[in-house]
This record gives sequence, C-alpha cells and structure tokens, in this order.
Amino acid sequence: MLNKNITKNFGQILAVICVCFLVHNLNASEYVVNDKAGYAEAVAKLNPGDRIVLQNGVWSDFEMVFEGRGTSENPITLMAETKGKVILSGQSNLRLAGEHLVVSGLVFKGGYTPTSSVISFRKNKDALANNSRVTETVIHNFSNPERFENDSWVTMYGKHNRFDHNHLEGKSNKGVTMAVRLNTEASQQNYHRIDHNYFGPRQILGSNGGETLRIGTSHYSLTNSFTVVENNYFDRCDGELEIISNKSGHNKYLGNVFYQSRGTLTMRHGNNTLVENNLFFGNGMDHTGGIRLINKRQTIRNNYMEGLTGYRFGGALVVMNGVPNSKINRYHQVEDSIIENNSLINSDHIQLAAGSDLERSAVPLRTSFKNNLIYNHDRRDPFTIYDDISGISFEGNVINDVRNLQIKQGFSNKKISLKRAQNNLMYPNFVGVGVVQDLKPITKNQVGVSWYPKPDVMATFDRGKTILVEPGLDTITVALNSAADSDVLSLADGNYTISRVLNLDKAITIKAKSRSPNVTMVFERGALFEIQHGGSLKISGLKISGSESPDSAGNSVIRTQRRSMLSNYQLIVENSEIVDLNVNHSFSFLNVAKGTFADLIKISNSKFKNITGSILSLDKESDDYGIYNAEYVIIRNSIFESVEGDLVDFYRGGTDESTFGPHFELSNSYIRQVGFGERNKSQSSIFLHGVQVSDIQNNRFVASSAIKVFHTVGEPVTKITNNQFIDTPKIAVRELNSDKQNTALLSGNDYRQEE
Repeated sequence: MLNKNITKNFGQILAVICVCFLVHNLNASEYVVNDKAGYAEAVAKLNPGDRIVLQNGVWSDFEMVFEGRGTSENPITLMAETKGKVILSGQSNLRLAGEHLVVSGLVFKGGYTPTSSVISFRKNKDALANNSRVTETVIHNFSNPERFENDSWVTMYGKHNRFDHNHLEGKSNKGVTMAVRLNTEASQQNYHRIDHNYFGPRQILGSNGGETLRIGTSHYSLTNSFTVVENNYFDRCDGELEIISNKSGHNKYLGNVFYQSRGTLTMRHGNNTLVENNLFFGNGMDHTGGIRLINKRQTIRNNYMEGLTGYRFGGALVVMNGVPNSKINRYHQVEDSIIENNSLINSDHIQLAAGSDLERSAVPLRTSFKNNLIYNHDRRDPFTIYDDISGISFEGNVINDVRNLQIKQGFSNKKISLKRAQNNLMYPNFVGVGVVQDLKPITKNQVGVSWYPKPDVMATFDRGKTILVEPGLDTITVALNSAADSDVLSLADGNYTISRVLNLDKAITIKAKSRSPNVTMVFERGALFEIQHGGSLKISGLKISGSESPDSAGNSVIRTQRRSMLSNYQLIVENSEIVDLNVNHSFSFLNVAKGTFADLIKISNSKFKNITGSILSLDKESDDYGIYNAEYVIIRNSIFESVEGDLVDFYRGGTDESTFGPHFELSNSYIRQVGFGERNKSQSSIFLHGVQVSDIQNNRFVASSAIKVFHTVGEPVTKITNNQFIDTPKIAVRELNSDKQNTALLSGNDYRQEE
C-alpha cells in the first residue's frame, strides 16, 4: 500500500514538473532581428529560455552587448540564423553580462575590435558573465591594423564559463589571443572550461606579447583560477616563446595537441598546475618546444613529445632556476614537483636548472623525475645542466644507449627499439615507462567548427599561373595588375623600364624566362618595389640597375610600406645582379619601416655592386623593446662589391627573453670594399645587435670594415668560423648586459694583408 502511494505521488509530481516545463517553454520567445535597433529592442526584454536569432548577412560596425539572466534549465541564447552565415565585420565586438547565456554560430572577420577584446565575458568591471558559454564561433584575421596595438580576441571574466568548439585563426597584432583574467574576486577561483577549440596559425610577432593563451597575470599569479584547458588543438601557434602562459594556480592542461608550434606550454607563474596527457608534434620544425616548469607543486605526467628542436627556454622539457625571494613577477623556485611517465622521442633538448645566472640562482628542490622514456635515434644526450641539480631525484627512467650520459643514477641506459602504434605514437617493447598505451591524440577535425575550413600548409610562391611578359615600358606593371596571389611573371629577354612603384599586396615571383637570361630592369621612381600588407616577393635571374632612378638621397630597390604592416612577408633573391645604386647617397637594396616584419629574407647566387647605401637595413626597431624586423636572414654564395653601407644592419634592442630570433646566416660569399662609407654610422661591414643566432662561415672579406656583434640578452649562439679576412679588421664581439666573457665561437679565421 505504501509503495503504491509513493509511486502514484511520484507520477503526479513528475507530471506537474513536465507541465510546468512545457508551459515555460511555450512562454519562451524567439526574436529574429535584422538590424542593430531590433537587436537592442530584443535584448531589453529577454527572459529565461528566450533566443535572439541574427539574420544571415554582414553586420558591420556592430558592438553587441548580450545581457540577461537565464537559468541552468533555460539559458538565454544568441545565435546565427545559419551557422557561419552571420559575419561581424568592421569595428565590431561582443560583450556578455549576466547568467546562463549561450552564444553560437557567429563569424568575426574583415575588421577588428575597437576595444580591448573581440569577445569579452563582461560588459564592464561591475557586470560580468557567469555560467555562460560561447561555442561554434569563429574569429579569423580580425586584427587591429596597427601591428603593436595591443588587444585580445577573447577575454574571460566571471565564474563557471565555458569556451568550446570555437575557431581562432590568424591574430597578427600584439596581444594574447585568449586570456583568462583574475583581476577581481568575482573572477578568481573561476572554474572556467576551455575545450575542443581550434587555435589556428599565429605568425611570428617578433616581440613579446604573442601568446596564444594566458591564464592570469603576474600580479594575481599566487591566486587560484581552477581553469581546465582540455582537448584543444594548437596548430602552428608561433607568436612567441610562450604558446600558453600559465600565470595562476590550480589549473589543468589535459589532452591538448600542439602541432608544429614554436615555443612551450609555460608554467610561468602560479602553483599546483597539472599538465597531463598532452601531445607535442614538432616534425623537426625550428624552435618547436614542449613544457617549461617553474614554481611549486607542479605535475607533468603522461605527456608525449616528438620531433622537437627547441633549446634553452624553448626546449622539449625545461626545468628553470628561480630567483631567491622572488618578486611576484620574476621566477619562483621549482619545488616539490613531479615529472613522470612522459615520452620524449627524437627531441633535442632537456634543460635542467635553465636560466642560471646571478639573479636566477635558486636551484630546483624536492622534484622527482621518474619513469620517463627518452629516445633519440642518434643516441645523443639531450640533457643540458646549467647548475646544481641535486634537488632533482631520478628514478626508473629509460634512455636510448647514450654515449657518456651525464646523469647516470636513475636511468637505464640501453638500446631501445620503438614501434609506431595505431594511435601514431612511438612505444618500446616494454611497459612502465613513458606514456600509456591508450593515449589518443585529438585530431584537427574533432575541434573547432565543422562548417569553417582549417588552413593547410602552403608554399608562399609559385603556386599560381604563369604570365608571360615582353620587354618595354611598364609591361611588368600591366602584368602585375592582372596577377593573383602566388602567380609568376615570366620575363622574356630584353630591357624593361618601370615608371612607377610596383606595389605588392600579394606574393609574386618575377623571373627570367630563359635559362641563360638577359633581362635588365631599370626604374624611374625612388623605389622599384613596395611590399605592402599581404605582399611577398621572389626575383630570379634578373639584372636590376638603379641608373635611371631619381637623383635623390635614400632611394631603394625594395621598401616596405611606410606604416605598420600586419602580415609578415618573405623576400627571396636568387641568381640575380643588382648594380649601380649610386645616383645619390644612401641608395639601399632593402629599406624597411618600423612595424614591419619578414619571416624570411634569403639571397643566394647573386651579385651586388656599386651601392651607396646598405644591402639590408633591418634597424628600424630602435626603441629597445625586444622588437625586430626579420626572423631569418640567409645569404649564400653571393658577391658584394663597393658597398658604402653595411651588408646587413640588424638590430634587436632590449633585454626581453620572449623571442627566438633574429637569426642570421652568411656563407660561401665574397665581400669586397664594404662598409667604409662616411654615412655608415656603425663603420662595419656586418652589424649584428641583439641577434640571437648568427652563423658566418667560409666567406672571404677583402678591404672591408669589421664584423661587429653586440650580445644583449639570453644565451646568443654566435659562430664566426673559417673565414678569410684580407685588409679587414678583426671581428669585434661585445657583451652589453653581462660581465661574463662572450660566448661567441670564433675559430679557423685567417687574417692577412693583401699582397
């Protein structure tokens, strides 16, 4: 009898609940809006369960405030009529405030935010969003046109918010792509979740401020966030040294994939971080890194790292030294941390007590390194030890038959055979060390949105059509106007005169058609080419003369646009001859503007002669903020004669440690009478200030100014080897911010007088 009554009463209660639910849903409203006024009207009357539907189309200069108070059972929704068909362009953004809000299906592109965020989980400092969600939303190339104007694309405030299945691609200006802020109590201990997002390619910024994700800031770094970052895909996120910058406590990084991304997941500040089940695939790309450990009670467990080439702070695994009694914004000592069951496969560098110097002298304490698998097919010892590591205990690790292993205790040093499993990871034929067998990497197709394409890796040049060009006046100009990105202009033998500056806002190759070319170009303006936003240039088999240029100081063959440029460019010169840049003083081959950046400048098998300026003037970032004008400069098998300025003037000032570059290489080249012009302030043939990696080898310098190298920060790698110097002063290397002896490798260089 009792059971029958209970069942009967329960059924009645359930029926009442269902009726109430249906009545509520019947009362929920849907507002389909097609303009800003209609949107504002709808927002003003939102109730739990209501939906605002933005009609398909382009919404320009739309600063949305989405504010309301839903419930967990009946959230308030802002959605696109069709996912991906509502485009927010111009100066647009979105601010959320209230409870239980959901946003989905929007695309931000073709503009930039006028405020500090594209999407912000607050309306103002007093009106935050809690228990809210942004999902299936795209932000693509939505960057401020001023390269060093700082903003973020997504900023999370409040508590218990979720950001999932979104697509963020192409941030080009300064500022972290996504940030979690803890600047008030209402945003601390927030328990946010960031999951299943596609963090697409981010180009090299050439400065600090290019992180993809940051949780906290140094000011609040001893505050707990409890944020979970799970199952995201970081694809070629190259902004700076820190892909992820953890700056708060009790966060978890679980199951994320880092694909060919330069930098590391960095536990920069904050304690009690868990980094588990993440995968790092470098594929041998330059400066690809893994995990950097700083602070207390951190756990690094069951992470897989393969093909990583990074070193120093960007290594596959880095354990830092700290600063005794560190200020909150410096480096706290590593203590009571665990590094266990990780697999490091064909990854070049594990750095222990990294950053050791007079300031960072606090070595790691009470930290365990156990059951890790370390394999390099060349049997190299990947460990670099910078200081006392007696505070790190080693136990149960296996390493592949390394000759002269530095750390013997706690390692089984034996020959290992690996096999790639169905999950595409490498495993030995024994268990107990390295990652678990069932670790499954999340794929690119499982994150982000299904209706928006993810970019492939494509070559910059020579993918388009070939346009044949005949000699004459401005025939190249006409052809260029009809060219598309990555097209090739193929020039027949003959003489070409260009009467206007060729503006490049796309990648273009200009090359001689003949294998034994006889193509000569002259130009009548102060520059032949101007590389603009979106532009890159490759020239091959050409002779370019400055003889018809105006009689004015400061001409150049190539210049960048005079204002800040968002997109990085490439410049390739091969099998070409550049002559007679001498109608007036300071006539250079390449002159760049402040706020512009080259991913690559490469000169090969080319000749430069009779030039009153410099070949490469990469010296416009002189504010000493750690900013510079190019990442890689490579010169091979080329000749430089009678150049009054520098072959290269390459400047990176300041002491910031957040970048990998600049890089400079000069090899197998002939340099004669370079650098003695009265306007060459450096009085050098090559001037390298703050360049992080330099390799100058197998060159011949004759009657030229000295090579001058100034080290400014970090541990720069400078190698000047096997060069011949005839009637040329000795190499000068100086340490500007250290009393240590410089670390440059100078060997095999031959000095002599010309007979």
